[in-house]
Parts: sequence; structure tokens; C-alpha cells
Amino acid sequence: MATTLIKVPPSAYWTQYYQLCKPNVVALILFTALVGMLLAVPGVPDLARVFWALAGIGLASASAAAINHVVDRKIDALMGRTHKRPLPSHALTLREALTFALSIGVVSMLILYHLVNPLTAFLTFLSLIGYAVIYTMYLKHATPQNIVIGGAAGAAPPMLGWCAMTGSCDAESLLLFLIIFTWTPPHFWALAIHREKEYAKAGVPMLPTTHGLAHTRIQVLLYTILLFLVTLLPYAVGLSGGFYLGGAVVLGLGFLMYAWQLYHNRLPGIAMKTFGYSIVYLMALFAFLLADHYLPLFSSFL
Repeated sequence: MATTLIKVPPSAYWTQYYQLCKPNVVALILFTALVGMLLAVPGVPDLARVFWALAGIGLASASAAAINHVVDRKIDALMGRTHKRPLPSHALTLREALTFALSIGVVSMLILYHLVNPLTAFLTFLSLIGYAVIYTMYLKHATPQNIVIGGAAGAAPPMLGWCAMTGSCDAESLLLFLIIFTWTPPHFWALAIHREKEYAKAGVPMLPTTHGLAHTRIQVLLYTILLFLVTLLPYAVGLSGGFYLGGAVVLGLGFLMYAWQLYHNRLPGIAMKTFGYSIVYLMALFAFLLADHYLPLFSSFL
């Protein structure tokens, strides 16, 4: 695909940096991190700590996203959904993007270390390195299991949020980590099925390009079944109650329906519909966790 040159007016220049941050992804990260913070404590948490934790985690996530733009700029130029990004379109230079990414990464670490706690800063740094370096620079090009192994970095936000409030990584926070870790493969492989030809053209060994579409559809279904079981664990260990359980079951059955339809490939555009549902699913699931956590508090006011 030919590179498209975009002339960016000065008034819109800042939006190119905003796009480097992958704002939609960062928004989901911040939401799950916030849920982790609120679940970690009874009642209302320290709002100042919540603010600084969200600022630090958000900037670190944006830094990792910008580094991903830098590393994947040649691949992005070959793919329909990414060729208009700031670097392949030459709206920003490589130096500008890299300077921006490193600057906000440093700021994020200073915020988390000095205004939250050192453990959260350390774990956030590991997540940044895991995504921006280990996944983007190595795993993405080395194995079709890239998204499974690299998914650990993307699954960290609720655990980071929990740690920001408590200064420790308790078992409950690891359970929140496990939910997103299990969610990542069916979420991303649904998109990879839809973009299989583009990944093949770019030479990225995603599962559909190395093992075929039929095998990938089976994996999406199996991981969705596993995810359904994992999402029952918060209720099983007493982290949440019946309200969450009902929501998790309904949402999980919906995801299973999409995964089953994707497996049989009966509906046009089912891969992207599955991908879209997976995003709504994760947001709704964590919303149920949050609502369930505060139900006793709301009940006391009634």
C-alpha cells in the first residue's frame, strides 16, 4: 500500500501526538485500573492517590503505545487500518515521536514513584517494557503465540490500580489480571481473522497467517470457554457477590454465542462483530465488578 502523505495544519499538530497515545486503548486501560483501585479498598479511596495513579498509569500506557508506533511504523504503512497513523503518513517525524514517548514515560515513572508508591512504579515500568519492547520488538515477530505471551503486559492495569491503593499485589488483584490475560487472545484473534491478509502482507506471524483461519476460530472458542470459567472466580473466592455473578454469566454467554458463530463462520463480518463485542464485554464485566462492590454502600443509604 502506498504511503499517504498528510499535511498537518499547526492548529491540529497536537492531535498527532494524541493519536500516538492510542487514546481508545488507554481509556480502557484506565477504566480497568480504576476498577482495581476501587475494589482494593472499602468505601471511598484517597482521591488524590487515585488521580496521581491514573495519571501515572495513563502516561506509561501512552508511552508504550507511542513506542509501538515507532517500532511498527513500517508494518503500519502496509496495513489498511494503520497506514494513516502519524508516522507512516509522515505527520510526525521519528525523532518527534520517540522524544514524546520517552518524555511521557519518564514523567509517568516520577509521578508513580514519588506520588503513589515505588512498587506501583516498578510494576508499571515492567508492563511498559513488556509491551513496548518484549512484545512489540520481539514476540510480535517471533511466534504466533505473541498475543498470548505478550498479553501479560496488557492485563496488568487492574493489578496496578490495586497496588496503587494498597502497596501490595494481593491474590484478588492477580485474579483481575487473570481475567484480562484470558480475554486478550479471543479479543485480538477475532481482529486478526478479519485482518488476516494484511498481517500476511506485513509478514507478521499472527495465528491466522501461520495456522489458518479454521484453527484460529477453534482457539477463539476454546479461550472464550476458559474466559467464561475464569470470570466466575471472583464470586467463588468472595471478591464479588451475586450481582456480579449474574452479569458475568449473561455477558459470558453473549461472548460464547459470538465465538460459536465465528467458529462456524456463518454470518458476514462475524469476526469484527466478535471483536467489537469483546471490548463492550470487558468494560461491562468490570462495571459489574464495580457496581457489585458498592451495592452494600448504596443499600445503606436506602
